[in-house]
Amino acid sequence: MNFILVLSLLIALLFISASPALAHCPLCVAGAGAGLTLSRLLGIDDSITGIWLAAFIGATSFWSEKLIPAKIGIPLGILRPVLYITFFTLTIASFYQFNLVIRMGDIFGMDKLTFGMITGGIIFYLVDVVDDFVIKMREKVFFPYQRVVVSLGSVVVLSLADYILINYFI
Repeated sequence: MNFILVLSLLIALLFISASPALAHCPLCVAGAGAGLTLSRLLGIDDSITGIWLAAFIGATSFWSEKLIPAKIGIPLGILRPVLYITFFTLTIASFYQFNLVIRMGDIFGMDKLTFGMITGGIIFYLVDVVDDFVIKMREKVFFPYQRVVVSLGSVVVLSLADYILINYFI
């Protein structure tokens, strides 16, 4: 009984002290992680899973950037790409070290998962940079949830392009 009371109070405290969500919030990162788990269970091709994994790593990188205090003096123009590349490098290296990359086929000489992660990572980052530029130039967003729609849309379009590539050209 005491455990349930303490747990209820902790959950209530979380809701009371909730802060506003950022563009790449923890909930988005958790949702992407759950989607990745589902894709593995459903047997979706590794190259497409790699694209979504890249979005997950990218969102985690952007979210982590907000946790680093501005007091350390690293400009955002340097911090963001350094964190992004570090997250990707460490993830890909650990995947190979722990044999999480299944070598069942390749695309352009790369394992499918690595190919998906690299292409997805590049596109996800470039789309975010362009979206930031558009928002700064216009000084506001075009429509509600623009960042989410643009980021998710780029991943969906890249996944469809990859699906067409692996099923019709390779």
